[in-house]
Amino acid sequence: MVTQSTVVMLAVGSAAATAFLGYCVYFDRKRRNAPDFKKKLREKRLNRKSRQQSKSSGDYKIPNLDNPEAIQQYFLAEVQEGEELLNTGDLEAASEHLANSVIVCGQPQQMLSVMQQTLPPQVFQMLINKLPHAEARFKAAVMSSAIPEEKESDDRGIILEEPELE
Repeated sequence: MVTQSTVVMLAVGSAAATAFLGYCVYFDRKRRNAPDFKKKLREKRLNRKSRQQSKSSGDYKIPNLDNPEAIQQYFLAEVQEGEELLNTGDLEAASEHLANSVIVCGQPQQMLSVMQQTLPPQVFQMLINKLPHAEARFKAAVMSSAIPEEKESDDRGIILEEPELE
């Protein structure tokens, strides 16, 4: 048997659901009909695509290897970033940052043994799998930063200069 309070609750619930759907449809239509919606959507997609390409390409920042303080800051930043990504659940990116920290670490074997004890086994295995790739990428970045830059001269052709290290 249906009581009056049940009917009232059902009517209020259906009215709220209808109002919510109307609200969603209204603002979606307003957003889609905005003059710059397609432009913003294209820009957003291009930015996302360029970020993914820059991650997979050679946009790899390395510390100044002549400055121990810069190496230490890089190491700490990579460990911190890896820990933050672990906390958010992005295990792939976390293992990549932790691999970067192991590459620049002064004592990588000890660092790996500490990580083996503290990290979950699946993350540690991902870290071990990423180490060769991270090391190759690090070496490539070091080699590309060691290649002299070309500057044009007025009358003598091209002069080669060593890149400035920070």
